[in-house]
Amino acid sequence: MDGCSKRYLGDLRVRLDRFVADFEGQTLASISSRDIDEWLRALPVSGVTRNTFRRRLSTLFGHARKRGYVQVNPVKVVERAKEHRSAIGILTVEETQRLLQNAQPEMLPFWAIGAFAGLRTAEIQRLSWDEIDLPAGLIEVKAEKSKTANRRLVTIQPNLQEWLLPFHRPNGPVTPSNFQTRSKKDRDCADLGRQWPNNALRHSFASYHLAVFKDSAKLALEMGNSPRIIFAHYRELVRPTDANRYWSIAPAHL
Repeated sequence: MDGCSKRYLGDLRVRLDRFVADFEGQTLASISSRDIDEWLRALPVSGVTRNTFRRRLSTLFGHARKRGYVQVNPVKVVERAKEHRSAIGILTVEETQRLLQNAQPEMLPFWAIGAFAGLRTAEIQRLSWDEIDLPAGLIEVKAEKSKTANRRLVTIQPNLQEWLLPFHRPNGPVTPSNFQTRSKKDRDCADLGRQWPNNALRHSFASYHLAVFKDSAKLALEMGNSPRIIFAHYRELVRPTDANRYWSIAPAHL
């Protein structure tokens, strides 16, 4: 590639090494929509990942167009791939019980908040005890600690109240140190080390919540998602009878 093109590829090189290598020796202006389409279709990746590559290429060519290195952005006319998203993975009621039964005491607040309040892992790791108001029955996820940079309040359900009460203190981090090591130990002890779905606790919370409370708008507010995402991914994922059992998981019942 020419020197100017290389400068524009510099910031994206880590993510687009394959593109740079496959089109080595060509200027950006010489790469056509057909070239990009064929290159994307040849990638051994899912439709979701392919579309991610497409977006990054579009950003690259968009910057190049603004600076006069290409006349048009050839990615604009390249069709997006069909995205076949995998099914949402959740924990069963029995798996959730087993996890809490086998958890180290200092990890119980983390697991309980994930399972019964649906906070993201990173959000729980940033959470402090002064942001958990047990009398009011609310967890505050501050904007600076939220993935979406928006403040939200999450309802503390009765069973979560029972899990948190023995551990609650005025301040300090909710999640203990050496989180990764402790987390793996708990999952292994619960025989869940090899069967841990992606975002298992958050997806479980959403699925069981919707099955019992049947309020996608409220659930979206508490999770920091849109109602469309909630309705598309979690509707009718679990049976109401299982959901009722899930929200009855409390220390006194294990």
